This record gives sequence, structure tokens and C-alpha cells, in this order.
Amino acid sequence: MAEAPPARAGGGWLAALIAGQVGLHAAMAGLRMAAPLQVLREGFSPWAVGLLLALFAAAPVMLAMHSGRMADRHGYHRPVRIAVGLVVAALLLALGASFVGGLRGYLLLCVAAMLSGSGANMGMLTIQRSAGLAAHDGPERVRVFSWLGIAPSFSNVVGPVAIGFAIDLAGFGAGYALMLLLPLVTLLTSRRIARTPPVPAKVHEGTAWDLLDAPGLKRLLIVNWLLSMCWDVHSFAVPILGHERGYSASTIGLVLGTFTLSVTLVRALIPWVAHRLDETVVVRGAMLGTGIVFALYPLASSPWAMGGCAVLLGITLGAVQPMIMSTLHQLTPAHRHGEALAFRSMAINASSTVMPLLFGAAGTVVGAAVLFWAVGSAVGAGSWVARRPDAAA
Repeated sequence: MAEAPPARAGGGWLAALIAGQVGLHAAMAGLRMAAPLQVLREGFSPWAVGLLLALFAAAPVMLAMHSGRMADRHGYHRPVRIAVGLVVAALLLALGASFVGGLRGYLLLCVAAMLSGSGANMGMLTIQRSAGLAAHDGPERVRVFSWLGIAPSFSNVVGPVAIGFAIDLAGFGAGYALMLLLPLVTLLTSRRIARTPPVPAKVHEGTAWDLLDAPGLKRLLIVNWLLSMCWDVHSFAVPILGHERGYSASTIGLVLGTFTLSVTLVRALIPWVAHRLDETVVVRGAMLGTGIVFALYPLASSPWAMGGCAVLLGITLGAVQPMIMSTLHQLTPAHRHGEALAFRSMAINASSTVMPLLFGAAGTVVGAAVLFWAVGSAVGAGSWVARRPDAAA
């Protein structure tokens, strides 16, 4: 028994899903920017900051499968309400930490990191599942996920910028209080999403690992992990490469910002040409293109050249996510989309937790250039894995 399309009953359903994700993700992104800053100002070590940041990604790994199954079982509204509750609780703890300070404040921020990371991830899984079910066919799914893919980029601007101004004007407590308004946007827009009856529990018999037997799914998750690793190494290695060449912090920030802008623009363009795109061709081309850009990055001899590489990388990596999400929904039964999305989320968050530590060790030994070349070679060679889903049969 598959759930009925959840969003077609009312107008503005896609805008409601996008706004819902922005409300949760922007609040988490704001906390993720402010909490390390507060910890540093109180004199904690960089190691303590690294641990705090790792908790934002580590907690969703443990709860992703439960979140996905809850979305499959109950649809949109119950998981989203729980997600809002987790993020609000996290911000209240952070608000308390701004008054307590010291070790107790740090521990409160650690718990807040786990709660907000879990809540934002639960909301994301639920929203992505609902968006995929609401689309009628492959091209529409690509369009929907392209628009939805803009939400994280927008959130990563709105949350940190808003809380940064609030902190400068009135302190950390005011910043966390301001972030409390954002999850309310998710609650308000959820009224635009139609309610659906729960799916009978017998539909979910068996283990989540059985889902990996679906033809092509394991290969798709490998492709997704390789591309996710490229995001992580770019965020990690560009500052190191820029520092090695004596570039200023603002210059390095502009290179990273150019990448984010390129990702956003390509995802805004995809909905207009989705009917002309083939998911497999785009993914394989993006993997090869990413490998080429990573080979060129260390050879870029000026900030302008690095910015050009950032634009090209934004095009290749930005085009991939809508295609992978569309293919993921094609490969899995409708009543198990939440579990499939949970596997993808677990891989991404585990990569974001572990890979920076490995990159740090490798970067110290071999340097940022070799790191770019090694990961670029891996993702380029891995393009053969991205065959058509029916090839696995």
C-alpha cells in the first residue's frame, strides 16, 4: 500500500516544502556558526570546537533510519513536528548556554548540536520524501528536487548572516532567540501540505538492509558517497591551498562563496531544461567533469583561476543532486522512500564526520594538491559505477 501524493491537495505545495526546509536548516546553520564562535571566545581549544562541529553530523547518522521509517509510516506532519521540536529544544539549550558559560555551557552546546543536527536531518528526509511522491514522473522529479536543492544554499546564508548580526548587536543570547523564529516558519507552512492516513505497519516488515537488494541502489549510494566526498574535500582543501599561497581570508571566502553561488544558479536553471536531461548521462558527465576540475585546481596560479575552478565545480556538483534524488525514487518502492533517503543521509553525514579527520591527516603529510588529485582520480574513475539503473538487472 503506497501513500497518496501528499502535496497535490493544495496550491503552493512546493513553496511550502522549500520554506519548511529553510526554516529548519537555517536555524541549524545559524547555531552551527555561532556555537563554535562562543566556545572559542570562552577560551576552549580548537579540538573542542572540532568535536562540537562533528556532533552536528554524527547524531543524524544514528537517527537517520528511524527518521526515514517514521516518514514512511506517518507521512509528512508528525515527523516534521518532531523535527521542529528538536530544533527548538536545541536553540533553548544554546540560549541557556549563553548565560551559563564555562564547561556546563559547552556541554549544553554539545547536546544542542546533536538535537539540531538530528531535527534538521529528520525534516530534510521527510520533506524530500514528500517532494518525490508528489512528482508525477522523472522530469518533474528532477525539477522538484532542483528547486528543493536551493533551500540548503539559501539557508546557509540566511541563518549565519542573521545570527551574526544579532550577536554583534546584542550578544549570543539574542542570536539564539532570533533563530527560534525560523522553525515556526516550518510549522506555519506545513498547513499547505495535505494530511494522509498512516501506512499499515505490515508494509514495513523486514529489515532496512533488505532495501539494498534493489537493483542499482548500492551503486547509486556509492556514486553519492564519492560526490559527497568531493564537497567535503573542496571545503577542506581550498582554505589550505589558499593559505599556502598567501591569499587573504576574504579571498578564500570569495572562492568558496563563488562555488556556492554556482551551485545555486545551476539548480535554478535545471527545472527549465529537465525534460531534456537524462539522469545517468548527467551524473556520469558530472563525475568526469569533477575529476578534471580537481586535477586543475592545484595548478590554478591566481585567485581568479581558483574562482574559475570553483564555478566549474559548482556546475558539476550542483547538477548531480537532483539527478541522484530522482533516480533514488525510481529505484525504490514508494512506501520505502524514507528508508532509501536515510541510507543516503547516513552516508553523507558519516562522510562529513570522518572524512575531514582523514583529510587533515593526509593534508599534513602530502599537502592539499595531492589531496585534490587523489580524490579527483577516485571520482573520475568511479564514473563507470554510474550505469543506467536497468543495467543492474
